[in-house]
Amino acid sequence: MSGALIEAKGLSKTFPGKGMFRKSKPVQAVRGIDISIARGEAVGVVGESGSGKSTLGRLMLGLMPASDGSVTVEGRPLADFTGGEWRKLRQRLQIVFQDPYGSLDPRRRIGAQIADGIRLHGRGDAAQQVAALLDRVGLDPAHAQRFPHEFSGGQRQRIGIARALSTAPDFLVADEPVSALDVSIQAQVLQLLDGLRRDLGLAMLFISHDLPVVAHLCDRVVVMYLGRVMEEGPAKPIFHRPVHPYTRALLSATPRLHAAQRTERILLQGDPPSPANPPSGCVFRTRCQYAVEACAQVVPDLAPFGDDGRRVACIRAAEIS
Repeated sequence: MSGALIEAKGLSKTFPGKGMFRKSKPVQAVRGIDISIARGEAVGVVGESGSGKSTLGRLMLGLMPASDGSVTVEGRPLADFTGGEWRKLRQRLQIVFQDPYGSLDPRRRIGAQIADGIRLHGRGDAAQQVAALLDRVGLDPAHAQRFPHEFSGGQRQRIGIARALSTAPDFLVADEPVSALDVSIQAQVLQLLDGLRRDLGLAMLFISHDLPVVAHLCDRVVVMYLGRVMEEGPAKPIFHRPVHPYTRALLSATPRLHAAQRTERILLQGDPPSPANPPSGCVFRTRCQYAVEACAQVVPDLAPFGDDGRRVACIRAAEIS
């Protein structure tokens, strides 16, 4: 993508097998993923647990080394940043975690935790900026002296967002940021993230298992299954007319308010295969109602489909769409 702030090409991650007496097979958590995000753009990544979503996010932040492929920031590979350059880059890449309580130190006041990034990177008056950040995320600046346990789950997630913003990042990974919150609070936090993304021009990778939330918040959607991308493209077309059988199944399980939008529930058989022993050919074929013999032989390319800018990894996409 031209003008991308951050871009991954052929990104893969394989974890070595574990075992006390006998090693298990390596686990291919992410396999050959291409993704690019421009300034101010939000890209959502959805899929079941174990699909590789969080691993992808951590790879793009440089929190773990890739087994293959590369991540570039404004065209420069992460591997080229060393020493002081890497420290400056860390300011620009931040994350909001799933667990708003576990990601905070219960023994430290929240103002001090938000101030860490400001002080570490020499960004000026910490107390003044902490107050401004708390106000920006909808919290009372006077509460900077409180401890995490004195806040609700939604408030703690706002604190986590303020801490991520403390270094003035360009790129933010939001890893299931509302899944641990009550439904009534989720919309408020999502609205906050969306507003910050637009106001600050943040590039955002929003990870979730909830496709409608991603479709509402994000410009583009990446649907992952067993480390691979099944379907990718603009959010609205994928939400309203999914093509890949896996995307269809995910959407069919989502409640819809309007009868015209409701579809028959597609029940996937069994659990996802082990990433240590994936099926041959298409990794989704063992749970796909449209699978044929050729699906076991061919690894489908993520190929352009239709005229709405999407790509689909399915050899039968034209037949079943």
